Amino acid sequence: MRWLVGWSSAPAGPAATGGSRTVLPVGAQLLWDGPDPLWAVGDWRPDEVRVVRADPETALAVFGVCGATDDQLRVGLFAARGGALRHLTAWPGSYTAVVRMGRRLTITGDLAGARPVFHTPWEGGTAFATAALPLADLIEAGLDIGHLGALLACPDAPEALGSGTPYEGVRRVPPGHALVLRGGAHEITSYEPAASLAVAGPRVAPEQAVDGVREALVDAVRARLSSPRHVAAPDGPDGSDGPVGLDPGPVPGMGPAERRAARGAPAPGVAADLSGGSASGTLALLAAGLPGAPGALTGHGERLLAVTFTDHATQGGRAHRDAELERARALADNPRLHHRVVTGGEEALPFAGLGTLPLTDEPGPSLVTAFRHRSRLLAGGADHFTGHGARQVLDAHPARLADLLLDRRRRHLLRPVTALARADGPSAQSVLVPFTVYRAARKLARTPYGTGVAETARRLRERRIDGVGDPGAVDASLAALFWCRPGPAARWLTGEALAEVAVLLGAAAARTPGAGRPGERRARAALARRAADHRVFEQAVEVRGQRLHAPFLDNQVVLACRALPDTLRVQPGARAAVLRSVLAGAGVRELPPGWGATVHLPHTAAQRTGLRAAVDGLVQLFDAPLLADAGLVEARVVRKALRAAAEGAALPLDGLAELVSTELWLRRLVLRRGSCWTDAATSPRRRAVAAGVPPRARL
Repeated sequence: MRWLVGWSSAPAGPAATGGSRTVLPVGAQLLWDGPDPLWAVGDWRPDEVRVVRADPETALAVFGVCGATDDQLRVGLFAARGGALRHLTAWPGSYTAVVRMGRRLTITGDLAGARPVFHTPWEGGTAFATAALPLADLIEAGLDIGHLGALLACPDAPEALGSGTPYEGVRRVPPGHALVLRGGAHEITSYEPAASLAVAGPRVAPEQAVDGVREALVDAVRARLSSPRHVAAPDGPDGSDGPVGLDPGPVPGMGPAERRAARGAPAPGVAADLSGGSASGTLALLAAGLPGAPGALTGHGERLLAVTFTDHATQGGRAHRDAELERARALADNPRLHHRVVTGGEEALPFAGLGTLPLTDEPGPSLVTAFRHRSRLLAGGADHFTGHGARQVLDAHPARLADLLLDRRRRHLLRPVTALARADGPSAQSVLVPFTVYRAARKLARTPYGTGVAETARRLRERRIDGVGDPGAVDASLAALFWCRPGPAARWLTGEALAEVAVLLGAAAARTPGAGRPGERRARAALARRAADHRVFEQAVEVRGQRLHAPFLDNQVVLACRALPDTLRVQPGARAAVLRSVLAGAGVRELPPGWGATVHLPHTAAQRTGLRAAVDGLVQLFDAPLLADAGLVEARVVRKALRAAAEGAALPLDGLAELVSTELWLRRLVLRRGSCWTDAATSPRRRAVAAGVPPRARL
């Protein structure tokens, strides 16, 4: 795991006296010293950490993939000196920027939340990091059971989660905000250029908005392909500019293939998914088609590696698998693409390989599928493109139908509600679907924010958790037409846990009486949830030297997609249409039949097959679960649900996956040895969760 960490000490704090030097992050490279030090920890590539300086007390450090030139970084630094932060967040790529101006530090997060920033009080000042666990170690934090309960009960509701983390005292900077530190004191400020959520932003012509998406995606892909892969001298004490020479790990071109295989490292070069949807396929074609790419990455001119994953262990959906494989082969019929098919068996099903998972910063539902994706990613390249986040930034959240009603654009609801009526197949109730969806959207548009959140709190207190099984398109859309709603795992939580989350929701409803448009707010919450789970996924499948790239979560791509008009988003097939236009503008016009079709059957079938194969081990996992010790679930109830779901009962599989992943994460955490810090003056180890876990599990 790669992260950056630092702190801002109070004027009379330990940093001023030199006392804090006894506490150091393990395996770190110091970027600058003083009362406000900054370190980079982990296997950062040389080009992923850049520092530019205006004078000894003014510097800008950029961590990650950033498409800005050194001159642009200097311009951004001078703009930040004047208080402008947008320059630091508008470059192509995915990165975190840290600006030092005397005793003032500014750390920017991203708009989606895939590169978060955390902070905590420390020795009279404030410590910050891009990972929560190191800060929890630093203050020896206990578990925040209430936050874990909120994460299970309402995972996509900011009102329940707030700025908390699973660790007591460690807080998260919201997406689209920056952490500003002055002499140990902290404040959080927004840098978003968008208009307030309370009003609709300026409307952009659909053609112009699609052009903006294409330009942003091309820039995002190019930023990954044009980064130099060389080891430069580190930023020396003379303040010269340049990349910081950190441990590059097995970067492209280092060592023979046998050595890479022995270390579990990916092959050199660039790879992308051709399975998984139209978004990842779009990235593959863009990366293969850009001038000089992908050979520019390694200097050897090899083709882009296109990876298709096909699951032979899943019963059902075979026709879809064959069609997807045929489309992938048609796309890979390109002189700049090399196609590789990865076949998954029972060992690659969801819920498999749970005993091999590493400890991630936070829990997330992607933990139960991490082992499934490792074979695909190991077959990829040292730089691997994924389409994660495309659905959240391009598709219309169902609540946007309410936004259209607020804008008096009723006629634009006709096509989406008609498509919903056909989505689940013909039935006796299909004729009533358009009216039912329209009525739900109108109710949401007329419901004040506080009233809607308070209603969800009442449902939790009364245990009125609607829905049975994995909903179809119509049921899922109707369930999303609320200001907030319980998650799929809420039905298995205890009454006490639900009551605590209801209190959080009630406080949020009273604290924020007006919150803007429901569709836009729900869409941002869904994006933040997806970005957080992508971050967990990235840590769970991490291979030293490999980088997973998710350009759809980049700031400039998120902004470009937000400019798409709602009237375009809500139309059936809008995502595929936008991506077709993006590819056409980049010169790719021939796409195989069926490209862009949305099919969820294989995912659901794989989940059910994996659960059936692993049910004995999962039931054993919940013989004496830590979640039950914490008062969040009853073990007997969860065991019964696991057995019933494995036998084919209509239960929400995503909810069971969240329970399993959280239980696994808790067990990894309490069995953890070592720490992220060394403290030569006191104890040789400093661990999180020194308190707050059940006595039986405390080690």
